[in-house]
Amino acid sequence: MTALKGMPYNDWLRRAMRCLDAAIAMLIALATLTWMPNITGIGDDYFFLIIIGSLLLPAVGELIGLYQPWRGRSLYTMLGTYALSWIAAIGLISLLLVATQTTQSFSRLWMGTTALAVLFMGSCVRTALYCYLRHVRSSGRNLKRVLVVGLPENISLLEKRVREQPQAGYVVVGNQIDTSEEAFLQRMALFVSDNVFQRSFDEIWLGYPLVEGDRVRQLMGLFAGIPATIRFFPDLPDVRLLNHRIAQVVGIYSLELNYTPLNGPMRMVKAIEDRLLGLILFAVFLPVMLIVAAAIKFKMGSPVLFKQERHGLDGKCFKIYKFRTMSTHHSKTTEQAEFGDQRITRLGQMLRRTSLDELPQLYNVLQGRMSLVGPRPHAMDHNNHYKDHIDIYMQRHRVKPGMTGWAQVNGLRGITADVGVMQKRVEYDLYYIEHWSLGLDLKILAMTLTRGFMNTQP
Repeated sequence: MTALKGMPYNDWLRRAMRCLDAAIAMLIALATLTWMPNITGIGDDYFFLIIIGSLLLPAVGELIGLYQPWRGRSLYTMLGTYALSWIAAIGLISLLLVATQTTQSFSRLWMGTTALAVLFMGSCVRTALYCYLRHVRSSGRNLKRVLVVGLPENISLLEKRVREQPQAGYVVVGNQIDTSEEAFLQRMALFVSDNVFQRSFDEIWLGYPLVEGDRVRQLMGLFAGIPATIRFFPDLPDVRLLNHRIAQVVGIYSLELNYTPLNGPMRMVKAIEDRLLGLILFAVFLPVMLIVAAAIKFKMGSPVLFKQERHGLDGKCFKIYKFRTMSTHHSKTTEQAEFGDQRITRLGQMLRRTSLDELPQLYNVLQGRMSLVGPRPHAMDHNNHYKDHIDIYMQRHRVKPGMTGWAQVNGLRGITADVGVMQKRVEYDLYYIEHWSLGLDLKILAMTLTRGFMNTQP
């Protein structure tokens, strides 16, 4: 595919996607309007609303970052951003209808069906395009050519990562090894003069330790003469980068070392997701919870619920609720359940195997103290123990704990026999925090339904 004359390829593609999103919304709205026989009195107001909704989607998407380059972005992040853009557009349409007092003029069934159909079709189209582009790039087409400049070990690392991820669409076409001598800068100055107007690369990647800031500054001054994208990949050998971004604070640029997407507006989005889905799930499982509560009361007596203090968001304490699965006992410390544990009753074993004992935590979700998806909350004395043995352990508490999580759906649940097992669980939790998106949340919830309910651990 070639770009239109006089227009950069990325700009052309972004405009095409905006037009495609508007077209999908408009065509589906018209199709549902045509196929619904119960809608009568269709007038210009319906077509006016369709046009507004179709144009709002790309407009809102532009503000949220929907049309940023796809290269290097995960599918779940893209789908989550698309869903957020469409939800925001629907919210604006709803406000317009309320403000103009015209909510009664339109079929709610049509609006709901159209909203879901547009979300589904738009997600399918994006998924197909994303998979196609990955295939194209993996086969050696549509690649960004990269020139790597830096120290030998940093260059080797960057080249290795590019080879390991061909679907990202990058290929290293050359490198310039820094000899740490003044002659290197002279050689780079000559290189710049030879590559100002014609070059065999699209991007320049600088690979240096962060302590080499002066060298990076010198090279940036030289490479500014080349109209190509320049990226700096800082190497911090003594710092564990959980995730990071560049942010401007008090007028100074800073490197935020443990950035999570769950900040600011996105935290509000996740809160809305938790309350809406949590309320639906609470209503669906309420009959089951009443039956389980009655069975516990009949078989095991009171209390029905197990309550315990846990650490939540930012390490603050909250009271977690579960169905009681053990006989009443007293202990100053939290002892993990083990295979053949005599404290677990027969009914409790069944509840644990099916994860039904976790259902009361839906109330914690509605309280706003937990999320549907997030790192599982551990006992407080376990936190006190592992925080001294795993340096990144408490980073789990930068988000709300969840009823299910990325670690759990990947089989990391139950007994933590040693620090190594907990370390692996923490790595999965931090992956979730670093890569959060609405799409990832929905994926984890779907995986929970298919593989997360049945528990082989005690």
